[in-house]
Amino acid sequence: MATAGRPYKILVVDDELDVEPLVLQRFRRDIRAGDYQFIFAHNGVEALEVLNTSEDRIDMVVSDINMPQMDGLTLLEQIPKVDPNIRSVIVSAYGDMGNIRTAMNRGAFDFVTKPIDFEDLKVTIDRTLRHLEEWRAALSARDNLVALQNELNVAHDMQQSILPTVFPNDSRYHLHATMAPARNVGGDFYDVIRLANDRVGLAIADVSDKGVPAALFMMSSRTLLKGTAIGAEDPGEVLTEVNSLLSEDNDSAMFVTLLYAYYDPVDGSLVYANGGHNSPLVVRADGGVEFLPYTKGIALGVAPVFTYKSDSFKIDPGDTIILYTDGVSEAMNEGGEEFGTKRMEDVFAGKPPMSSEEATTMLCDALREFVGETTQSDDITCLTLYRPRSAS
Repeated sequence: MATAGRPYKILVVDDELDVEPLVLQRFRRDIRAGDYQFIFAHNGVEALEVLNTSEDRIDMVVSDINMPQMDGLTLLEQIPKVDPNIRSVIVSAYGDMGNIRTAMNRGAFDFVTKPIDFEDLKVTIDRTLRHLEEWRAALSARDNLVALQNELNVAHDMQQSILPTVFPNDSRYHLHATMAPARNVGGDFYDVIRLANDRVGLAIADVSDKGVPAALFMMSSRTLLKGTAIGAEDPGEVLTEVNSLLSEDNDSAMFVTLLYAYYDPVDGSLVYANGGHNSPLVVRADGGVEFLPYTKGIALGVAPVFTYKSDSFKIDPGDTIILYTDGVSEAMNEGGEEFGTKRMEDVFAGKPPMSSEEATTMLCDALREFVGETTQSDDITCLTLYRPRSAS
């Protein structure tokens, strides 16, 4: 993984002296392969000097928060003044949710926690650099777009670059997601967020409109959601704040339907809030099916002042919950019929899946059989959580 024939240049900012040898040791193969080049600074002041004097463009900054002279939060405010296209990942102590949330809202693309899991850091770096490449492609193509399809292709690539491809491993739950983009990009996204106390945040959303504007609004929604989710425990409070932030300066009048929930593997509880999105499908261990009760929230970005409410649901061992966008329920066959929620129920009635991946496969296979050769008109996105029968 390299850019324009040179390694990605990553500035690591941390006042702990053992960070440099650890990073060089853990990423030695990527360095030897010419994929990464690491530069090190010990505080924000040194980092800004590197950013301003480096002969080659810095692609990415990985910064600690708590440092002398200039901390990571202040550095985050300064980086866009040097180069607004640099991507930043922040590092903070596990549980320091207040600072992490502030960092995300100041423009950090992602975060990792201490003690650093270098495998997780590698995944985060790769995902951030993928997004950076798609962003650069969008900037390059912006002035050269001559047809709507070019714009949609750029939006599609930007959209794909932020979707998680690696999910938390836990014996108490399985996660799987799939997205089949349409030729006309609508702005679907999903996300999985690691939270305190072993909880995991789940989000699925669909942005109004199409093309690059929808992709940009989608990325703003994702960043604000992640930054807010790690600082506010209640999903209703999360949606309330994200809605308020999205509504500021929303001259394009775009909006996003969004369902956000957190799952607690200790007791199997799912606490969720729904902002105008499709209600998730629950498949019980005995093959029974039902939809989560709707929490009566509106799409985000429509009204600047709206209070979203949360509800809770118990997921028992052997149960599956399927979050999806309307590209699933509103998919049409050659006769103009919609797949609909009743067919979704029929896929699983009496046939409970044994894993999250099996659940998405069952649904997607049934959907493909239904639509046949009909051209897909919207993104088809699913995020599935399965609680193993052995979980207690």
